[in-house]
Amino acid sequence: MVGVKDKIALVTGAGRGIGRATAKILAARGARVMAVSRSEEELASLGLEHVAADLSTLEGCTLAVNETVERLGPIDILVCNHGIGSAHEQVVWEQDPDVWAQTMRVNLDGPFHLSRLVLPGMVERRGGRLVFTSSTAGQIAEAAGSAYTSSKHGLLGLMRSVAVDGGPYNVTSNAVLPGWVRTAMADLSARAEADERGLSVDEIWQERAALYPPGRVPTADEVAHLIAFLASDEASGISGQAIKVALGDLT
Repeated sequence: MVGVKDKIALVTGAGRGIGRATAKILAARGARVMAVSRSEEELASLGLEHVAADLSTLEGCTLAVNETVERLGPIDILVCNHGIGSAHEQVVWEQDPDVWAQTMRVNLDGPFHLSRLVLPGMVERRGGRLVFTSSTAGQIAEAAGSAYTSSKHGLLGLMRSVAVDGGPYNVTSNAVLPGWVRTAMADLSARAEADERGLSVDEIWQERAALYPPGRVPTADEVAHLIAFLASDEASGISGQAIKVALGDLT
């Protein structure tokens, strides 16, 4: 795939999991990548240009965008992959309002700020790619996860709004919806569920794997390859789409 060569890509949540895999794949295909997360240590081990920033704030989002433009140039690709999970959530009537607010700041406000900051340049140059990492929870609610579920549903609304507003300027906007992927964030929820049910974390992951026809969960690389495709020139005809990466799970 040559459609990302020499493109400048800002990838968030790049310290670990899907974001890390995406940053590495894009870089391997010739993109110039700025990796962003909260952890300087995790980013440094990538060997790519990076900046540590709190993407739950406008200031952090502005820092990430400005550092990318100053050090690499105008942004062609924005991958909004950072997020906070649902391991610490409760059923709606017991949900902590602070948990709700923090989840929205990270999972929805951050992508909005980043989109708003990068789009003027893309519109001016008549081209760009935005890819958002939502979740299968962006379509089907999960139990005791009202904040996460709502934020991931909202992210699809943002993605579609960007697709409509950016479409006349050759800007595409899409989302990937991973099922269970064994990342550090998903491991937190597995640990919480294991403790609640008196099971091991591995037993929880075995149950999760059984949800999918192949009997395994998707990998971070499998999600990242789709993100890289949607970020490429070859995906110019795809916009406003929410694409599941869930190994044939039809729920």
